[in-house]
Amino acid sequence: MLEGHDILMATMLNGAAIMDGALLLIAGNESCPQPQTSEHLAAVEIMRLQHIIILQNKVDLIQESVAINQHETIQKFIQGTIADGAPVVPISAQLKYNIDVVCEYIVNKIPIPIRDFVKPPNMIVIRSFDVNKPGSEVDEIKGGVAGGSILRGVLKVNQKIEVRPGIVVKDENGNIKCTPIYSRIVSLFAEQNELQFAVPGGLIGVGTTMDPTLTRADRLVGQVLGEVGSLPDVYVELEVNFFLLRRLLGVRTKGTEKQGKVSKLAKGEILMLNIGSMSTGARVVAVRNDLAKLQLTAPVCTSKGEKIALSRRVEKHWRLIGWGQIQAGSVLDIPAPPPEILV
Repeated sequence: MLEGHDILMATMLNGAAIMDGALLLIAGNESCPQPQTSEHLAAVEIMRLQHIIILQNKVDLIQESVAINQHETIQKFIQGTIADGAPVVPISAQLKYNIDVVCEYIVNKIPIPIRDFVKPPNMIVIRSFDVNKPGSEVDEIKGGVAGGSILRGVLKVNQKIEVRPGIVVKDENGNIKCTPIYSRIVSLFAEQNELQFAVPGGLIGVGTTMDPTLTRADRLVGQVLGEVGSLPDVYVELEVNFFLLRRLLGVRTKGTEKQGKVSKLAKGEILMLNIGSMSTGARVVAVRNDLAKLQLTAPVCTSKGEKIALSRRVEKHWRLIGWGQIQAGSVLDIPAPPPEILV
């Protein structure tokens, strides 16, 4: 089992929220499927990624007959999954062998989705940072930067924006309150290119007038940025209808052992949820058939119908056990934006 694989898994699930397709990498010098391969493929199914290309890597380390056998094993493994019929490309990343073929497949097999430029902009934040060097002069301090992918709409320089849930605090009674962060876009970047407008697709860096302490060290990850007053509700409790995997994936089992069964959700247990790019803990408050009520440890800005991934702690690691779809939930009251923001 890969050390730290569960952290990688959470990152992959969060990133899947903004992916148009996926490359599934399989090592040619190991048996297939590895436990983590099954887990990643299940995650890809959950996140509804339709376009997959499988890369059989390290073919320079094995004989041709072994590569052909493994190719057949891969074909069997993906039968009946979302990756059924996906191309399998033998490559060597070290020797750059067949990388041109992979590029050709990406261009021809993964279509660019139809983007919506008309709706109010909505961007999932997957990184955030403070770009100021220690000891900067006060006059030179720049606002915080948020990085992510725009799901719909267009962001423009000088546009006023809102970030939800924003700043989360608990009042004296222990109730969660959140105050959205209001700001203005001062710059837009795609890699090294400065933009005046940013459209859906690709990763965008958004420079704002926000206090950089709010954005440093990925503090805004999992939040949603968009036009003032147009963002989805903020939930502290979710009602989801869920589907559990039959077997536990990502856990290596001895030859004779049966792969661990996924037990039913139990009232009071703690799960980890991946909602968009947000990872948060959740306590199971109630379960009935395939419906569950989950109390979140941190509020999440999301909407009904969104898919979420469910993970459970098994032997000190978070393991993917299923997925769900948001049906309803308890919404936090959001204070109205100050009048100067709306002008």
